[in-house]
Amino acid sequence: MIIFQLITEDLLDIALEILNSNPHYNILVNGNPSRTLEEVGNEFINQITESYFIKLNNKYIGIIDFLENNPNDNCSWIGLLIIHGDYHSMGYGSMAYLLFEEKLRKRNLANVRIGILKENSEAKRYWSSLGFAFYDNAQWENKRVECFEKKLI
Repeated sequence: MIIFQLITEDLLDIALEILNSNPHYNILVNGNPSRTLEEVGNEFINQITESYFIKLNNKYIGIIDFLENNPNDNCSWIGLLIIHGDYHSMGYGSMAYLLFEEKLRKRNLANVRIGILKENSEAKRYWSSLGFAFYDNAQWENKRVECFEKKLI
């Protein structure tokens, strides 16, 4: 059974392990195959986003980061959904997202958006398979991003 657990400062080492089990993603984002504990803390311990571990039967298998209302467009955004490298290609990412989407629907959110780095063709296929559709190009930290959206209601 998948559940979501808020990321707290005392569990940042687990978040670091999950992120660093995905060196290809880290290279795409910041040009380095690994992250530091400080970077992870800055990303997931803040007052802006909701950051959760994805737990499967008491094992930490991933992370989902969510912004309920982006002040730039008044839309909800998923900042990150990442699964530990040991658990790739097992369907856990899709199961976790669909369960999280149910939570978003209960909040009566009309849609959810995600930005995908232009070079990340695997992520574009993945999010498209979950019903997300491309709607625009943008820049994020000097990187080209393709924006996708899914209507929830």
